Amino acid sequence: MSERVPNEDEVQLVEALRGGERVTREAAFCRLFALYRRPVFALCHGLTGNRQDAEDATQEVFVGVLRGIRGFRGQARLKTWIYRIALRQALRMRDQRRRRDNATAALRQPPPLMRQAQPEFTAEELARALDCLSAAHRSVLVLAALEGMTSREIAEVLGIKEGTVWSRLHTARRQVEMLLRGE
Repeated sequence: MSERVPNEDEVQLVEALRGGERVTREAAFCRLFALYRRPVFALCHGLTGNRQDAEDATQEVFVGVLRGIRGFRGQARLKTWIYRIALRQALRMRDQRRRRDNATAALRQPPPLMRQAQPEFTAEELARALDCLSAAHRSVLVLAALEGMTSREIAEVLGIKEGTVWSRLHTARRQVEMLLRGE
């Protein structure tokens, strides 16, 4: 996870990003990038399942942050706002890859039946199972499992109720388990 930025620092960072002097804006962007690059990449990688797409999405996230910083109202934490941008961008990249590869039908197929004697699953089998999840279920699972976010944080990032997070997380885990068992 990224370093926690106190609200006062967030306010100063946002003001510097909006500021008039180029040097100030560049320094603020470098700080922002240093704080959030790794967690944004991890989120994007978890959602896209592809390193190159995650790198592209991460780059687009920070371009989007720079473009949209003037519209940031501060109603949510800066991290939450950045994660929302990352979530949308990663899912957009994932959808583009699916269209580009013309493999939508293949990605929706569950993984092949597993051998009963082998209880462990390969990363490839897990990735295929995750690809079978809807964007809503995959997002919740990735934020919880890979990012270690609480249900409250996930609800804030996704703009949904905490109960919905619990429901989607339960469903996502159950679906992945069933897919891995070949059901």
